[in-house]
Amino acid sequence: MLSSPSWSDIRSRVSKGLHYRYTAYLLFLILMMYKLIMLDHHLHITNMKLDQADYVIAVGSLLLVSFWTLWLPARGRLAALTLLNLLWTGILYADLIYYRYFDDFITVPVLMQAGQVGSLGDSIRSLIHASDLFFFIDWLMIVPFTAVMVFRKRRSTFATYTLPGEYRQQRRNRVIRRLVTGTLVFILGMVMTFIPIKKASNTWAVGLFEGNWWNITLYNVTGLIGFHGYDIYRYGRDHLVGQPKLPEEEINQIKAWFDAKRMEPSDTDALFGKYKGSNVIMIQTEAFMNFVIGQSIGGQEITPNFNRLMKDSMYFSNFYHQTGQGRTSDADFVTHSSLLSLPNADREYDTLPEILKEQGYGANVFHAYDSSFWNRTTMYREMNYDRFYSKKDFEMSDVQGWSLSDKAFFAQSLDAMKGIKQPFYSFLITLTSHHPYYVPKDVVKLDTGAFEGSIFGNYLQSIHYVDEAFGQFAEQMKQQGLWDNTILIIYGDHDNSIKEKADYEKFLGRELNALDMEQIMNQVPLLIRLPDGKQAGVYPEAAGMMNVTPSILHLLGVPKEPYYWIGDHLLDDKPRLIPLRSGAFSDEKVFYLPTETAGLEGGTCYDLATRQPTDIQACREGYDETQEQLRISDQVIMYDLLKQFKSQGEANAR
Repeated sequence: MLSSPSWSDIRSRVSKGLHYRYTAYLLFLILMMYKLIMLDHHLHITNMKLDQADYVIAVGSLLLVSFWTLWLPARGRLAALTLLNLLWTGILYADLIYYRYFDDFITVPVLMQAGQVGSLGDSIRSLIHASDLFFFIDWLMIVPFTAVMVFRKRRSTFATYTLPGEYRQQRRNRVIRRLVTGTLVFILGMVMTFIPIKKASNTWAVGLFEGNWWNITLYNVTGLIGFHGYDIYRYGRDHLVGQPKLPEEEINQIKAWFDAKRMEPSDTDALFGKYKGSNVIMIQTEAFMNFVIGQSIGGQEITPNFNRLMKDSMYFSNFYHQTGQGRTSDADFVTHSSLLSLPNADREYDTLPEILKEQGYGANVFHAYDSSFWNRTTMYREMNYDRFYSKKDFEMSDVQGWSLSDKAFFAQSLDAMKGIKQPFYSFLITLTSHHPYYVPKDVVKLDTGAFEGSIFGNYLQSIHYVDEAFGQFAEQMKQQGLWDNTILIIYGDHDNSIKEKADYEKFLGRELNALDMEQIMNQVPLLIRLPDGKQAGVYPEAAGMMNVTPSILHLLGVPKEPYYWIGDHLLDDKPRLIPLRSGAFSDEKVFYLPTETAGLEGGTCYDLATRQPTDIQACREGYDETQEQLRISDQVIMYDLLKQFKSQGEANAR
């Protein structure tokens, strides 16, 4: 009778297969390809599907990150492959969670802020799905098996009949075979990775590695592993080795672009300087989106106080946030500098608080959270604020969600302004409506009906609460005598990270196309109330965060000529182009929606009158101008060009 094989026999056979036939290496490639494909499926990126070139690049990238394991002895190779599995599974899953919130991938500058992740705990937990377990299910077998195989007692392979010289020759042959195999795999990985990438960058993705393209576009060409490899290279080039110097001709072209823009007449209308000497209070509201304005649910207005403020304010109904990975911090930067953000704080900028201080204003920022979060202390020092009122300066009397409730935050901030000499500039950053939108039951006042208990319903509840805080803020301003001598600006910082189209269709009661969703996710409210309540009305022209600082300074009578801004003020009928960090743009006639392919023809041009796709050439001029503005903004920041321009100006003045 044949006996069934014992566990030791099975383990021995598996061991031989793994050690001598490279089965472990092939299994690693198969499992990681499965996870990369699953990641792409979970991302749900519109108009992007894996094609043959993507599979080739993915396999090639896996070969490049793992070829060296083939140089190791059998046990070392098995351990190294298991560690690589753990590492890359962790990286791609972190990218997935990050993408669900930010619509982007993790980069080295983001990792430099990894210490802040603990503060995002509730938001991160809400982004984890049960199906995500499939990313890790292979660990249940691989990790224990590797531990058994690596730490089991080694059997002697030195047979008594093998001569010492023959044994040394066998070992030498094995080492040579491993080196040759690993090197051949490395060469194969180089070919499979870089030839398709080179072909793409010479055809449909021309210029991809020459500028700061949207990371999703890079991912579409390089794959996830290639994206992270290029990101590490880019960071090392820019921060460790040092960037190549920007050609003098290109610097002169950028300077000429700004000079021409600064010479355009814009200081001759009746509103220029009409509110000179007024206080300025600006509120950046967390995740405040435009689609809720004027809407009701269950017979209740979602934003009744904001709606009332609109009656004697300027309301810009097509105002776009222009943020990138930084979200809230990007909104802060773009709004105050009229440049599109990049992760560089140690540069010279023309920012609103610094300019207002030159005009005799006090400038203070209020945010009831840790002062070090996202390097705010450093950024606000660079912006030359007098004081940053952070969490330690507030009494935590009513904690809600991330920190002090917006009602208490507004009240305490206005109390602090009593001791600030006028005229002053105060910038307030709210927190209550932060993802994942927790609102205590005792303050819930909105009946969200079918959305009850969902994150979309919780979002509506949080915005309704913030709107109540707006009403109390306005009343306290009146009580403190600030209402009639203060320019009040309220805007949203970014979208709410809720991307399910079905929720918005259900809420708005209509079908939505790609243009509708893009505008919903990128439009935030902008309200400007002037001290006398004049100029009130709805302004439907395209507007963006880069227009805010020029508009405020225009009202205060500060000429634009000494400063370097990309945006124009919003107080005339001049046509405006609003570029987004993704390469999308809007003007008064068209909206361009890019896909993850580079170049104009890869995207879709929408006619805003019909809200349907139109001839792509209708977006040609706007596309070229958007690319130029993105390039100029990026180069100003990366190469610290404003510092150079101002030094030249001072030298010429002498």
